[in-house]
Amino acid sequence: MHDLPIIKLGGIPVDLSSIIMITVTFIVVFVLCLLATRRLSVTAPSKLQNFMEWVVEFVQNIVASAMPLKKGRPFIGLGLTLILFIFVSNLLGLPFAIVTEHEEEFTLFGTTIFSAADVHHAHETGEHLALLWWKSPTADLSVTMGLAFIIFLMIHYFGVKNNRKHYLKHYVEPYPIFFPLNLIEQIARPVTLGVRLYANIYAGEILIATIVSAGWFGLPLMMAWQGFSLFVGGLQAFLFTMLAMVYISQATVHEEH
Repeated sequence: MHDLPIIKLGGIPVDLSSIIMITVTFIVVFVLCLLATRRLSVTAPSKLQNFMEWVVEFVQNIVASAMPLKKGRPFIGLGLTLILFIFVSNLLGLPFAIVTEHEEEFTLFGTTIFSAADVHHAHETGEHLALLWWKSPTADLSVTMGLAFIIFLMIHYFGVKNNRKHYLKHYVEPYPIFFPLNLIEQIARPVTLGVRLYANIYAGEILIATIVSAGWFGLPLMMAWQGFSLFVGGLQAFLFTMLAMVYISQATVHEEH
């Protein structure tokens, strides 16, 4: 495996590869939406417009399956953002990886990535010092947990704002003694939401790296795995969006939990 270009800003470690890939994902999604809505037509829609309309309808069905569409309509934009961002993020690490190899001490923005001792040890052991710059953003636990934390905040914000009485009441149902368990459930939701997405995408990239190390012998398996990874990436984007809508619905719409 390759090292990551992690620097420290104010004592906080920051993974530059994740920042770069999040930016790339944002640009890809933004350009895709911009092109799909640039020349809207009712009589002769473009293929990209048809595709985006299908995605919007798909997200609308996700929201409608979790809550009455009349109350869930404000969350369609959120669902569309989540599914597009996560799907594109999941697929970015599939085609290729950008790796830079280093033969001497390397410092980035004042942070020593590879020290002289690291270089000396690598020369003695025959290892290669390399940095991975291109990967799926969702293969980083901090990214997936960040997404899950945003959903966590939205669940409780809209729960208190739109459904305060029943939202607060469900913490002590069916009996007040269940309050600790209900509290643990609320904390566990974003954890499982973020870890599930991270584990599936990270495991896929580990397997791809293993297949690549096999050279030409791994080419048939690589082609098969790339196709399967498209399915896994789409499935994980769907699951994250679906569960986010379900959790929001339970807090903001349902009167009984």
